Amino acid sequence: MSLRDTLSFLGDWKTDPRRVGAIAPSGRSLAKLITAGIDASAAPVIELGAGTGVFTQALIERGLHPDQLVLVESGQRFANLLRHRFAKARVLQIDAAQLREAAIFDGAPAGAVVSGLPLLNMSAETVHAILEGAFSYLRDDGAFYQFTYGWRCPIPHAVREQLGLHATRLARAWLNVPPAAVWRIERIFC
Repeated sequence: MSLRDTLSFLGDWKTDPRRVGAIAPSGRSLAKLITAGIDASAAPVIELGAGTGVFTQALIERGLHPDQLVLVESGQRFANLLRHRFAKARVLQIDAAQLREAAIFDGAPAGAVVSGLPLLNMSAETVHAILEGAFSYLRDDGAFYQFTYGWRCPIPHAVREQLGLHATRLARAWLNVPPAAVWRIERIFC
């Protein structure tokens, strides 16, 4: 993580702390953990709240090509940074709550969604809209990966029940500042 990224992140956090959700970009240990279960077979992959691109870079290092990535970022400064760093990726400057209306894919659905969104700062209705939109693009065996600084799943139990989802805590990235837990969210099929 560069000093420039940290300063950019701090600037956006100062302007809108609830949207950014952290005072520093996610670190490499968290990026490796949240992308550990994803490889090229998951392509295409959607990343929500892509920020400075630390998870994007980890996905590329795991074998995904930039043109197999859709990066969703609502902040203009971060969206421009992502377009510059990952010119072959598709960058959408939209609110993730409007994901369902974005018409992201014409072809094969995504195998994974990686989220850096600060869900704990959002209403249950907003979280519901984000998850509903994300799962509308995921294939049946796809998963939604979310991190949180909290100890519990950041997706309210009621939202998981309404959408038929199951959450599993994978691990905690102790070396991230602050430490963060990664959750895998999947559909429940009866």
